[in-house]
Amino acid sequence: MTLNILFQDDDLVIVNKPAGLLVHRTELAKDEEDAVVQRLRDQTGKWVFPVHRLDRATSGVLIMAFSPHIARALGEQFTHNKNQKIYHCLVRGFCHDQGIIDYPLVKISEPKGMPRFKVPGSEKEAQTEFELLERYQLPYPVSRYDSMRLSWIKVMPKQGRKHQIRRHFKHTLHPLVGDSRYGCRHINKAMNTLWPEVFRLMLHASSLSFTHPATHQAMTVSAPFDGKIQTTLARLKPHQII
Repeated sequence: MTLNILFQDDDLVIVNKPAGLLVHRTELAKDEEDAVVQRLRDQTGKWVFPVHRLDRATSGVLIMAFSPHIARALGEQFTHNKNQKIYHCLVRGFCHDQGIIDYPLVKISEPKGMPRFKVPGSEKEAQTEFELLERYQLPYPVSRYDSMRLSWIKVMPKQGRKHQIRRHFKHTLHPLVGDSRYGCRHINKAMNTLWPEVFRLMLHASSLSFTHPATHQAMTVSAPFDGKIQTTLARLKPHQII
């Protein structure tokens, strides 16, 4: 399956990564044949170099470079927070209208063949700004509650810590719908029972603003929602709380 290319020139290529696809093979998934790197190599006929990552279950804007020096230059922008990332996600409960989650995150290590663990002394600052877009209340029981409450939000993480958005919203007791690691099993079970054909991690990298390292042009690239997210939002619309 070909990837949806949002932008391409001689230096870099930007795609709308589908949910469920690895960015590249890892030590933990080295037997997997399919990944963005392999698909783009075949699709463009060029070697590509990852600049940043999206979780396997996350969809949206992803940049790859066609050379190591372009990858390094773009990587510097990510390291020093010189770009702007906008995500959209669906979370449990009713969020505040807006806010900033300022909560340091400890590095997570996942050694081969061993359970993942938090690395002591590796705590780093992390801030995630958010803005409420919609609230929904559905007449379906979840655990001990007689209705399901959800919030659709726009999220702007300042850094790019591993699983930053997912961990931050778990910390605020508003875990992401469809999150198998940090989510709520009750809300996930309810959503999967209600709409199993569109159930997924409801997290999408909607846009990325950065400076092109070769042309020095300011760029913003946006990625549309996939069919599962669009269908979910359409089904939620009648349950919107004004």
